[in-house]
Amino acid sequence: MFTFNDTARLQESELIAELRAGRESAFRMLVEMHQDKVYNTALAIVQHPEEAEDMAQEVFMEVYQTIGQFREEARLTTWLYRITTTKALAHLRKRKAQKRFSRLTSLFGINNEVLHDPPDFHHPGVALEQQEEMSTLFRAINRLADAQKVAFVLHYIEDQSHREIAEVMQGTVSAVESLLHRAKQNLRKQLTPFYQERKNP
Repeated sequence: MFTFNDTARLQESELIAELRAGRESAFRMLVEMHQDKVYNTALAIVQHPEEAEDMAQEVFMEVYQTIGQFREEARLTTWLYRITTTKALAHLRKRKAQKRFSRLTSLFGINNEVLHDPPDFHHPGVALEQQEEMSTLFRAINRLADAQKVAFVLHYIEDQSHREIAEVMQGTVSAVESLLHRAKQNLRKQLTPFYQERKNP
């Protein structure tokens, strides 16, 4: 007798087979099923809506082009999260490198515009009255180390379990728990002054 997970796994295997066969309808189904997850994950890390949209397209194009290499050792969603977080972190590293170069050239008087920190952005599903608080939170998340950032976003924003995150990050559950613990400690240090200021204006 099939369980729900067995049935879902079977449906996923059928979708993967259709993708490998180059069926456009299967690719459209994949995008419809997972585009919100991919976009929201990218947005939480890069914190630019336009860049997150471009990244989501890149993720699905990579899946389309490399589906033949997917060995089904993990779930398809795990693979999608892995590609998304890898691309998002690589994009952040590139952005930081550009910022450092821009600042260096400006020191030497070269006419080059200095890049600034990401502007405030609004994540889908956040109530209007919570926007200020969430903007402050996401600025703090942006300052976390890369691994802490990925673990925190996947767990607290994408609602992934510790085991699912371990699969995405190709690590252990205990390593994920340690990352989340350190992320919460670092965020608490950053956010305490903000909440104290709001409490005692």
